[in-house]
Amino acid sequence: MTAILKSLSEYVQIAIGIALASIGLKAFLLPNGFLDGGATGIAILLSKKLDLDISLLLFIVSIPFLVLGFYKLSRNILLKSTVSILILAVLIGVESFPVITEDKLLIAIFGGMFLGAGIGISIRNGAVLDGSEILGIYVFDLFGISIGKTILAFNIMLFIVTALVLSVEVALYSILTYIVTAKFIDFFIEGFEDFIGITIISPSSEEIEQKILNELGTGITVYKAAAGYGSTGHNNERRVIQTVINRIHLRKIHKLIDSCDPDAFIVEFDVNNVKGGVLKRYLNPQSSKKLASL
Repeated sequence: MTAILKSLSEYVQIAIGIALASIGLKAFLLPNGFLDGGATGIAILLSKKLDLDISLLLFIVSIPFLVLGFYKLSRNILLKSTVSILILAVLIGVESFPVITEDKLLIAIFGGMFLGAGIGISIRNGAVLDGSEILGIYVFDLFGISIGKTILAFNIMLFIVTALVLSVEVALYSILTYIVTAKFIDFFIEGFEDFIGITIISPSSEEIEQKILNELGTGITVYKAAAGYGSTGHNNERRVIQTVINRIHLRKIHKLIDSCDPDAFIVEFDVNNVKGGVLKRYLNPQSSKKLASL
């Protein structure tokens, strides 16, 4: 039953993602001739130059990318992506929106926001709405070039063609749309909470542990490790502290550590997603107080 509910939740969220992406395209970008990156951008460009139906072109342009996906994606993801792109194309064909704004800056920003939110939600639930992501995966497997670099190179070429075929202004606004879209894709894939992981190594680790628990109220994980330095390779035992906090508390945790050991070794790293554990209680002030009293 849990698996069924999880699968149902994924499809509902993908449907929401498709709806948001269609609003971004039909209510903002398409009526004003703005492009996005990827296969969607190619379809819009061809539609403007050939005066053909954007719905049909969007699916036709996506076919080569879906063929690549046949060799690189799981059958489940490929099926979800194919159906999602088809539904998106149909929605674009049947939807109708009144003119919301004629301000080009607002069109680029809000069109990118809706489109990025839709693509991000869909990707998070196992469906691809734009074929450029599939191209990125294919090139990475074939040549080892990162997915991000492939998508960036693909879109640079697309925007150069846009500047030559349409106008530099349209290309510039399309670049802005693409940047907003990319940021919102990141937001919805990685989450809006800005978390950071911290690893702390210090002779005063026990004191630091207590201060983090009592004053910051977040959980910690402690590892036993051996310190080594120089050619002699000394092996003094150390306690390694690891915790995850919201970035807004970064300055506070630095002050806590400095009050115990100004020379503590600290490593910070971005955390894209967190689930379960003490972190949920950390996000609740009342639970944090309870945690600190343990």
